[in-house]
Amino acid sequence: MNDNPKYRLGTQSNRIFMASQTKNLLDFGRNFPVPQGGSGWLDAEGNVDASHGIQTWITGRMTHVYSIAALMGYPGAEHLADEGLRGLTGILHDDENGGWHPSIQADGTPEPGKVCYAHAFVIIAATSAYLAGRPGAKELLDEALETYDKYFWDDERGLAVDTWDTTFTTLDTYRGLNANMHTTEAFLGVADATGNNTYRERAGRIIRQVVQWAKGNNWRIPEHFDENWNPDFEFNADKKDDQFKPYGATPGHGIEWARLITQWALSYFPNRALAQPYIEASERLFERAVADGYSKGERPGLAYTTDWNGNPVVTDRMHWTLAEAMNTSSTLAKVTGKHEYEEWYEEFARYTDEYLIDHKGGSWFHQLDADNKVIGTVWPGKSDVYHAFQSTLIPFLDPAVSICTAVFNDGKDRQ
Repeated sequence: MNDNPKYRLGTQSNRIFMASQTKNLLDFGRNFPVPQGGSGWLDAEGNVDASHGIQTWITGRMTHVYSIAALMGYPGAEHLADEGLRGLTGILHDDENGGWHPSIQADGTPEPGKVCYAHAFVIIAATSAYLAGRPGAKELLDEALETYDKYFWDDERGLAVDTWDTTFTTLDTYRGLNANMHTTEAFLGVADATGNNTYRERAGRIIRQVVQWAKGNNWRIPEHFDENWNPDFEFNADKKDDQFKPYGATPGHGIEWARLITQWALSYFPNRALAQPYIEASERLFERAVADGYSKGERPGLAYTTDWNGNPVVTDRMHWTLAEAMNTSSTLAKVTGKHEYEEWYEEFARYTDEYLIDHKGGSWFHQLDADNKVIGTVWPGKSDVYHAFQSTLIPFLDPAVSICTAVFNDGKDRQ
């Protein structure tokens, strides 16, 4: 174990370290608004890279982050959250067909299609903005849920579909778990913020199926499916490092699911005994992910993907995987009381400080190679601060409650 208290969960030194990162990330990201409304993709210096256009998912993430920041009293956060909302209610919204464009491209043209992943982040953004008391957030949340329920939620299957054409006429045959993971996050957030437990029930329907798929596959979660929800284990074999749909198993997603499953179980079941099977499933997911993907020693880090035998395929290190690893290890440490998760948190925090945090330029490097050198083949620049920002707060919040509601409740408790 590293003996630096800065990395040790529960120390004042660690709280100060993470609080400094909270401010670092908020300071770095504050240039995200673009004149049209919404968020640009940030480059390595924190300025908008216009070549990426205005992305709905990034706008959703940054609105969510600065809504939380507003609840925390960060100066100027209300205005920044409102700039995100302006994009979601304005240029990114499809006034003709309903829903939200995936992006507005650099030349001003809407990107075709309607994507579940982006709509999940609209819900996340609207939920957090609603808790932060931002004007128009409740109306946005109502519309986002109505749109999602109509087009993306398959109530018969208990899962979300993935991609429509622009007019919501033709549904693509692809089904995927990345969108369902952020749907689970969104649904838990809505349930916590509004008290509408329909969405907690839906999150549970997704989770039960994910656990069964993982359990039947040595705790490596299948990511890609056909329209009948049959796993496609060779999907994107020719594009193994895809940003959102990479080939093989994604250890970072196994880790992220483990936290969401734990959160849902703690919030859904009336006692710990009923939640326990899902907490144990979360432990198995975490254990499998770090056994397959994490290397210690001279070339530490978590591989982006592995094959179905657990052999690393894309060995690049993505910053979001370490952010989620800190979230989940701290959550499991708190929930299970097992010392091993504290040790894992310490390992992840040390790695993040040594390799991911840009101590000169701000924010975190988004992609490193296997030698922990900064590259940008999949994630150029530092697009947004969502994953990193959350990892500076979630380890210190109630593991049964979504991040924004937990911050909101903390503020009420201190009044």
